[in-house]
Amino acid sequence: MESKKLLLVIVLSMLLVLERGASTTVTYDHKALVIDGKRRILQSGSIHYPRTTPEIWPEIIRKAKEGGLDVIESYVFWNYHEPVKGEYYFEGRFDLVRFVKTVQEAGLYVHLRIGPYACAEWNYGGFPMWLHFIPGIQFRTTNELFKESVGQSVFLFYFLVLLNVQ
Repeated sequence: MESKKLLLVIVLSMLLVLERGASTTVTYDHKALVIDGKRRILQSGSIHYPRTTPEIWPEIIRKAKEGGLDVIESYVFWNYHEPVKGEYYFEGRFDLVRFVKTVQEAGLYVHLRIGPYACAEWNYGGFPMWLHFIPGIQFRTTNELFKESVGQSVFLFYFLVLLNVQ
């Protein structure tokens, strides 16, 4: 029953995000993305927001745009956003919403890699340490405890946070 409630909240959140972003039409014509009727091949580069500070994000993003990038990609690091199970942190250099808005204000797209695993030379692959202490959990598998933790602690929360970005 809990998983059905979670799925319903996720679907409703996604619909709200899609409805808010309905002013942009994105399709694919087997050669390129078509954004608002224009064929585009997007150039992407990575900026991992926690590795810098909010004060320098605009400058880094401006330079990325001047260098020809259309998309800024970043992992979302679960271990920093939920250092203690059920306690979320999004301040300072971990302010994901502020980072996304800064990228959008520069006229670029954002590609968030919400994981849960971060393959970016990041402590514990971005998994929070508390996850390690759940008896019977097996990481990066179809283990029910792992899937439950990911579903409850990551995806639902990020969908709800990103509703503030539109």
